[in-house]
Amino acid sequence: MRGMVHVIRPNERDSGTAQTSGMKREAGISQKLTGSEGLWMGTGMNEPGGYSGVHHHGHTESGIYILKGRIRFRWGDNLENVVDTEPGDFVFVPPYEVHSEENLDPDQPAEFLLARNSQEAIVVNVPDPRE
Repeated sequence: MRGMVHVIRPNERDSGTAQTSGMKREAGISQKLTGSEGLWMGTGMNEPGGYSGVHHHGHTESGIYILKGRIRFRWGDNLENVVDTEPGDFVFVPPYEVHSEENLDPDQPAEFLLARNSQEAIVVNVPDPRE
C-alpha cells in the first residue's frame, strides 16, 4: 500500500519532541506529523555561545548536518574527544555515544538538521563527567 507525500512547513514543526538543556529540537518528519514508521528528521539549534547538556540517544543512530554556525562536538566517557564542525559538515553519532554540542559563535545561533533511524524520541540526559 502506498502512502501519501507530506510537506511540513516551518510553522508546522513539532517542538514536543524530547529535549536537552541548551538546545532546541523540532521534528519535521515523524510518526505524529507524517506517519513515518522508521525515519525521524528534525532541526536543532543552539543559542549564541550556548551548549547542550551531556546526553545520548540510546540504541538509535543519529546523523547531523550543519546548516549555520560552527559547532564543537565533544564525546566519549569523559567528553575527551573534540571536533569542530562548520556548515556543510555531516556528523554521525553511533548508538549510546555520550556527547554534547557547543555553539562557538557568541553572536549567532547555530542550526543543524537531525536524522535518526527510529521513531522513539530517545534522549538520555546524563551528568556532565567534567563536573
